[in-house]
Amino acid sequence: MDDTKDILAVDGLTVSFGGRRVVDNLCYTLRRGTTLGIVGESGSGKSISSLALMGLLPPGARAEGRAMLGQTDLLALDERSMRAVRGKRIGMIFQEPMTALNPVHRCGRQVEEMLLAHEPEARDTRRRVVNLFDEVMLPRPEKIFDSYPHQLSGGQRQRVMIAMALVCNPDILIADEPTTALDVTVQKTILDLLRRLQRQHGTSIIFISHDLGVIGQVADDVLVMYRGSVVEQGRADAVLHRPSHPYTQGLLACRPPADARPHRLPTVDDYMQGRVLQAEAEPRGEAGARAGSVPLLHVDGLTVDYTLRRNLLGRPTQQVQALRGVSFDVMEGETLGLVGESGSGKSTLGRALLRLVEQSSGNVAYRGSRLDRMDSREMRRLRPKMQIIFQDPYSSLNPHMTIGEAIMEPLRVHSKGMRRSEMQATVEELMEQVGLEASWHGRYPHQLSGGQRQRVGIARALVLRPELVVCDESVSALDVSVQAQVLNLLNDIKERYRLTYLFITHDLSVVHYMADRIIVLRKGSIVESGTPDDIFHNPQTDYTRSLLDAIPRI
Repeated sequence: MDDTKDILAVDGLTVSFGGRRVVDNLCYTLRRGTTLGIVGESGSGKSISSLALMGLLPPGARAEGRAMLGQTDLLALDERSMRAVRGKRIGMIFQEPMTALNPVHRCGRQVEEMLLAHEPEARDTRRRVVNLFDEVMLPRPEKIFDSYPHQLSGGQRQRVMIAMALVCNPDILIADEPTTALDVTVQKTILDLLRRLQRQHGTSIIFISHDLGVIGQVADDVLVMYRGSVVEQGRADAVLHRPSHPYTQGLLACRPPADARPHRLPTVDDYMQGRVLQAEAEPRGEAGARAGSVPLLHVDGLTVDYTLRRNLLGRPTQQVQALRGVSFDVMEGETLGLVGESGSGKSTLGRALLRLVEQSSGNVAYRGSRLDRMDSREMRRLRPKMQIIFQDPYSSLNPHMTIGEAIMEPLRVHSKGMRRSEMQATVEELMEQVGLEASWHGRYPHQLSGGQRQRVGIARALVLRPELVVCDESVSALDVSVQAQVLNLLNDIKERYRLTYLFITHDLSVVHYMADRIIVLRKGSIVESGTPDDIFHNPQTDYTRSLLDAIPRI
């Protein structure tokens, strides 16, 4: 068999919702045993085009064209015929395994169910699934078989999804943003795993992502989508190193560089509208020099324990230590970056500084006043000075409250003497400053894009004019182009309001761009700290080096 023979040919694929086309005349071929990377922003049509191949389009969507898997036209199959193809000849790894896996069934049984659906006479299925769990590098596969999804880490759940997609040894594997929510080290292991499995089984892969750095690690061919249409396609080397379309050039340029700190990040819009910014490198020392010499926040020996189990009397019988004797200062006017893998204690530390999580020992002092000695009334008076921007603005916004009301809510709580008309004027002015139209104040969160919802979260955090803002993974769920816009916005606002940031992230490229100093956290302890250049060019620990090595590069 010719290894380069096309296994899938998509011709004129068009997906419509009513009269609106979300995918327009998509054409491509997938070569046997290779990886096709489909890249684009949210809403570009990359995921919906692959759902059409699986017969998983939402109600009201209509697909036209041809998608030939051998002699089978996938778009012409009825639901019964598609069930014989789905999982058997085409497997799919979804972006969020926690929602794709059934929370009330054990992980092994869910994979076993897929196997039995296509091989009802199969025997010794438990052994086959356990062996597959071992092949996808799950620890203690027998235990994982009997575990529920919530008992596993994000990376382990993603491996279960990979096992489910591969259990029937399909010809094609569709990986839809399989690493977006994972930290860089877990992402690297997943990408390495997919490459190894592809070599072993000869599987052809369609890899969907908004991150060209990730695509550069896995793809043989690349297809770039913009607003439902293909704007560029070809071999990966040509597209990633010699892009011809402004959209592709913008996607490549808007990711924070690891070797420079431009004054502003270029955005896709800059390239699409022909106003490419010249990167003005700003020396790292000058950025740090603007920070004050007096600590705004002093942290000494901070320890946080979580109780896992209690006895009948309510006393803890099992605890886990999330933070272990952490000590550092946050200087007024600086951006302090906090990096580490999932489970390292980053978010716990950010919440403990705001007393959203109670500490077990140690102390946190804000402008010399210890937070652990304040009662609820004193903390309430201090709250306006310390705010947080959460990772997922959709879950942190009330879906029944308009965005104008959500931004105004802190004013109603903390600014009792303010008239509603004054609050409304303040909210509308702030919405304009963060790039939202004031006329949108009556819209609900579901009516906004992810980037727009994050701007609402930023506006809500700023409405009380705080001094310290904790940014907890505030750009990790965004497309790289929207991420660039939000990072530029955060820097602009910092200058305008003279803010101090604690910037929590697992993305070292982002923290290199944003931070004046970086703290590296592992298993609740600080393992290294220094300037971004020190951390990137002269790491002192193997752990930091592993984080740096895992950054996807083109």
